[in-house]
Amino acid sequence: MTGSAGGHDIAVLYEHPSWQKPLFAALEKRGVNFTTIDLKRAAFEPGTPPPARLVFNQASPSAYVRGNVRAVPFALAYLKALEHEGATVINGARAFALELSKTAQAAMITKLGLRTPRSLTFNDVDALASLLSKTSWTWPCLLKPEQGGSGARIEKVSSLDEVRAILEARPELWMPDGLFLLQEYVPSDVERGIVRLEYLGGELLYAMRVVAHGRFNLCPSEVCNPVDGAEAVCEVPAATPTAAPPVEFYAYPEVPREAVDAGRRIAAAAGIDIGGIEYLDSAAGERVFYDVNANSNLRPAIAREHGFDPFERVVDYLVKRTTR
Repeated sequence: MTGSAGGHDIAVLYEHPSWQKPLFAALEKRGVNFTTIDLKRAAFEPGTPPPARLVFNQASPSAYVRGNVRAVPFALAYLKALEHEGATVINGARAFALELSKTAQAAMITKLGLRTPRSLTFNDVDALASLLSKTSWTWPCLLKPEQGGSGARIEKVSSLDEVRAILEARPELWMPDGLFLLQEYVPSDVERGIVRLEYLGGELLYAMRVVAHGRFNLCPSEVCNPVDGAEAVCEVPAATPTAAPPVEFYAYPEVPREAVDAGRRIAAAAGIDIGGIEYLDSAAGERVFYDVNANSNLRPAIAREHGFDPFERVVDYLVKRTTR
């Protein structure tokens, strides 16, 4: 990662050993001159030329739950340095920083005039207790890490005592940034699930419904949530083990235009070139946006129902961006 670009057209930053394999295969099939940079063990010299004409960031916030705690801060530092050098970066530092902060996501979505779950951010349970004593709050709610990813470390809780007990019993949960959110639990039709909108270059790639069965790891990757119900090989450990059925994914071609437009506004405000926006339809009839994903693991089985290979379209987009 030092010296010249080495003649590469595209460099892909990644951490997960399996998630990017379909992308790499599509790039190879197209004959694209690309290189990969494994963020788990890396080094660079600030001020040196970029590794390629275009850099595609595929770092994941959930790297820390796989033991790769250093991958995320390295990725953010490298993206900032690349952008200072004038490099063309897909899902750059602004998009990645937003993905790392559920607090920032909530603030941004609210600023856009869209509904998002009410959230309280805290680094100390006593401070949270003090804040709760000064505001109205409804239980149950969700306890979420500030730096999430793949539903890691999310718990449904019914009291402040339960929050305290969880964090006292497992102080390691405060890693990597020492922040948690207490987030409003929004009742919805669990049989209809949530909706995930995938965007590519500002346009909707496809939409799908995701039925969670009480699980929080809704990662669309077929490695994490296999299409045939097979055992996942990279599943993020659940905070509370569950015997619920596997997560189900369904193509959703009839997604409302208003939802697509709102998701597009979120992606644009976040600086996301390729990513997923999640929302649910509440029992009260509200559309509630709650998650912004810059690292988007596309689901080929769903895209095929829409009539295309998602990774071929991603490669089309990346190649076009290298020629601008």
